Order: sequence, then structure tokens, then C-alpha cells
Amino acid sequence: MKRASALLLVTALTGCSSLSLDSLNPFSGPSKPKVPPLGVIQPTAQLAEVWRFGAGKSDNFVFEPAVIGGTVYVASREGSVARIDDGRQIWKIDAGKKLSGGVGANERMLVVGTEKGEVLAFSTDGKPMWQGSVTSEVLSAPEVSDDMVFVRSADSRIQAFAAADGARKWNYQRANPALTLRTHAGLITTPSLVLAGFPGGKLVAINRTNGSAVWESNVALPKGSTELERIADVTSPPVIAGREVCAAAFQGRVACFELSSGNAVWTRDISSSAGIDIDTQNLYISDDKGAVHALDRATGASLWKQDKLAGRFPGKPLALEGFVAVSDVEGIVHLLQRENGAFAARLNGDGSAINAAMQPYGRAFIAQSRAGSVRALSAR
Repeated sequence: MKRASALLLVTALTGCSSLSLDSLNPFSGPSKPKVPPLGVIQPTAQLAEVWRFGAGKSDNFVFEPAVIGGTVYVASREGSVARIDDGRQIWKIDAGKKLSGGVGANERMLVVGTEKGEVLAFSTDGKPMWQGSVTSEVLSAPEVSDDMVFVRSADSRIQAFAAADGARKWNYQRANPALTLRTHAGLITTPSLVLAGFPGGKLVAINRTNGSAVWESNVALPKGSTELERIADVTSPPVIAGREVCAAAFQGRVACFELSSGNAVWTRDISSSAGIDIDTQNLYISDDKGAVHALDRATGASLWKQDKLAGRFPGKPLALEGFVAVSDVEGIVHLLQRENGAFAARLNGDGSAINAAMQPYGRAFIAQSRAGSVRALSAR
């Protein structure tokens, strides 16, 4: 619960108090603790900046860049939205409102959201298309498909809109525990399903046509005698690997399930608020103690563990060709060898945390910092 980017405790009970994000972040305020120093490494790879763009600050919100081929869409808290093609700004607009979540995009449109629950859709040339609304603030990037836009709000509801005109299609909601984590966890889709993790350790597959639940499985089960101890929320998007879907929970487990039925394939007791990524053979996860793990995708067996980032709160890993990239609380990007987790390279940033998940970008990847620096980085 100490990562700089992620978690804010809130109650689902009307009128109950909530804690600010900075009150849970040990690296904010005048008495922030020192970050453990990094050891010296002998680089075995090159990690280099290809281009850089200033998107604007995120403040306490998370804005994930949307990558569509060679195009990158970025947004900021103050309301700026920009399109970057191969490192060159094509346009930059003011959405006219302060933003709190985004960016979701496809080849035809992009979508962002506000803390008032407004959903703003734009064409790829930056022209407004439509505006909709959801029941609470939008903290994560909407999921945009050819015909539908799926938006998750902070009250854990998922609402679907027609991509063409913003007409509301359906609303999915479920009961939540009394105490939950307020996160920027989004969702993912298949041609027939919407998949999302929820408070209480639930992973749910939703029919994307009508919003009905297809199956529900337990990533984790709440344990403990207090409400705080019993928090076991899925705080990051699930990932799909072939016929399976995998997810991780804070104070819980990482688990993989059959995509068609929700039946468990394997589980491991690893707590993560940062999230997971996957490639053809392995699953990668940053745990809440600061270690990065590689697990066998088929069985969940441990392959390696890199624990030299303890106390630096690594973010969600990004699987690359031959490497795994992960950022820390100071915005330093670390490149790990895929086969053994050894440090291969590292690159400093602007000093602020990369609180959005890094995104693949052809043979490179995109990292957006809290201070608004968007960089394309190459690893070889």
C-alpha cells in the first residue's frame, strides 16, 4: 500500500471518510524516507531514449498512453490531449475539463474521462465526437473497440457505450466490501467478453453484448480480523494468455483461469498492487515488497526472483523481446534479462514516478511519468 502511484483507501459506505493519496505515499511530504540506493551494475544491453514529449502533469491521477501502431495519444490532469506520430506532435488540444483517466483509443477514436464521471470521445484528428456520463469518477483508461466503448468508474461499475454516438448500451454493477482500494485498475476485452477484477478478490467475465456476468472466480479470498486486513482487491487489469486469463490481488494471490469457464488453472500466494504481464512462456509480477518475479505461465512455478529493488516499489513489469522492463518510485527504468532476472541496463528519468503502465511501441516502449514526461525507449 506504499507504492507512489496506486492506492487510496476509501469506504463504500456513504458519509464515511477517505484518506488522501499522499497520506498513504511514504515518498510525499517533508518527512519522506530515503529510497534505498541502487547497486552498481555491469550493463549487458542498451536502454536508450528515442524521443521525448511533454504531456503535462498527472498529479494524483494516472494517464496511460494509448499506442496505436506508430501513433501515441497522451493526456494530462489539466485537460490537454495530444497525438504524437513517430515522435512528432500532430496536434494538441484542450479538452475543456480537468481529466482523471485515459487514454483509450483505436484506429478511429480516443476516449478520456473526468472526476465528475464525464466521458469525452474525440476523433483521431482531435475533433469532439460525443460526450457521455458514468456514475462516478473515471480513474482508468476506457477500453475502445470497433463498435463499443467500455468505461469503468471508481464505484467499480462498468458501462458500455456505442462507439459511433455514445448511446448507453448497458451498466454492470456488483456489491462491494465496506472497505476497498481506490485504484486505476482498468479492464480488457475479447470478441465476446469484458474481463475485470474487483474488490474482494473477484475476477469477472462479462458478456460484452448485454452486460451480464458469464462467470466469476476468486483471485484471492479476504483474510484477517479487521476490514483493513481483509482487503484483497484486484488492483490491476488482468492479462490474457491464449486460452487463459491471469490476474493478481493486493494482500492475496496471482492466479490463472480458463478463459472459457473461469476454472482455476493455478494460484500462487504473491501480493501485488502493481500488476502483471505475460509473454509466450512466463508471467512477470512485481510484488508489494519490491521484488520482481518470473513464473512459469503453465504451472505458476518460480523461475527467478529479482529482489534488488526492495523499497523502491517497482511498477507493473513490461515483457519485451529478451527483456523485462520495470520502473521504480524515482522514475528509473530497469531492464532485466528475461531468462534470469539479472540487471541488463537502467536509465534515469525526470525524477518522478512512472505511475502509468509502460506500453509496447513497436520494437520500443512508451513510459509516461507523473511529471508529464513521455518517452519512447528502445532496448537492445
